[in-house]
Amino acid sequence: MIERLFNIAERGSTVRREVIAGITTFLAMSYILFVNPMILADAGMDTGAVFVATCVAAAVGTLIMGLYANFPIAQAPGMGLNAFFTYGVVLGLGIPWQIALGAVFLSGILFLSLSVLPIREWIINAIPMELKLAISAGIGLFLIIIGMSNAGLVVDNPATLVGVGDLTSAPVALAIFGFLLIAVLDARRVPGAIVIGILVTAILGTILGLADFGGIVSAPPSVAPTFMQLDIESAFSLALIGVVISLLFVDMFDTAGTLIAVAHKADLLDKDGKLPGMKKALLADSSATLIGSVIGTSSVTSYVESASGVRAGGRTGLTAVVVGLLFLAALLLSPLAGMIQSYATGPALVFVGCVMMSGLAKINWDDPTSFIPAVITAVGMPFTYSIATGLGLGFIAYAFLKIGTGKWREAGVGVMVLAALFLLKFIFIDGA
Repeated sequence: MIERLFNIAERGSTVRREVIAGITTFLAMSYILFVNPMILADAGMDTGAVFVATCVAAAVGTLIMGLYANFPIAQAPGMGLNAFFTYGVVLGLGIPWQIALGAVFLSGILFLSLSVLPIREWIINAIPMELKLAISAGIGLFLIIIGMSNAGLVVDNPATLVGVGDLTSAPVALAIFGFLLIAVLDARRVPGAIVIGILVTAILGTILGLADFGGIVSAPPSVAPTFMQLDIESAFSLALIGVVISLLFVDMFDTAGTLIAVAHKADLLDKDGKLPGMKKALLADSSATLIGSVIGTSSVTSYVESASGVRAGGRTGLTAVVVGLLFLAALLLSPLAGMIQSYATGPALVFVGCVMMSGLAKINWDDPTSFIPAVITAVGMPFTYSIATGLGLGFIAYAFLKIGTGKWREAGVGVMVLAALFLLKFIFIDGA
């Protein structure tokens, strides 16, 4: 039954490998269980309720992705989207979090509408191969900077923007050890190298007193303070049009970049660089955003950390199902899940990011109209801390260079339209 449902053998995988991949992905992204409530608490939301909402929204969205779309891609409230929700909308514009959740719901409705129609699938499939390869590499760089930052290896510096952290501190030293352990195990082709690295690092951190072992099982907090508290009616206002569109753009193109990058690493793209079954993945993603807003969290999106599960061998929706079940289990095992600190997950993100950089080798480095937009896309993501912004800069550069060199036919109508839309977004939405 499992084989018929997920086509495991057809995709060159096994049940054991899929389970290991699911555990790997969950451990790599489990930080969201603790980071998301902290960020949304700044918006005035109840921390315990947001924790439950995060678990449930991630579980439901990921299960839909696994059972319906059959992709090894997990979902959860998006980093960046939650920051925009709190610091850009609630605190920045002075909008109550209930109305902000209503805006998330409306963006989810638009998202779902575009997913039902062929428009969004057409948009994603219109991305040139050069940019698809650059997206994978760019998300790799993005993962690297997130992982290094979470581990304390990279810190902010007022003079140079970024600087090196305290290499002698225990968390940073553990993170470096964890990364080297994962790299050595992977080079020796040890199955589940990333999982082993994360768990060993987490256990060492607990032994050193960096994390408390607060038990195994605890009852989940009440979700009542956020459940069905969204104010959709108040979100229907001209003042919030920009907020809704911004949420839609970021969610849509973050998801597009993630789907393409992870599918590329899982060898799920066809010979034309397109993802068969894309529509189902888009419907799963947009549905998750709607569910999340109702339960009480910011936009839910596909997670780039899914690449760690793919690296561990995940190729089917069974990987996502395992992740979804683990998110449900996290409702009861929150004290145990608290052992997995950022110094344990950061090394996994850095390692996966290194692996994802390989896509740059396939770019045509003899054609400036190909490699320049690719480089801009790749470096734009970590330097702007936004997958969507990196995509936009890459599209604009690609269209401009193709037109400027008389190769506009190579770009195609889709690229031209997307480049124009991104340009308008940067000018009238981001620049407003």
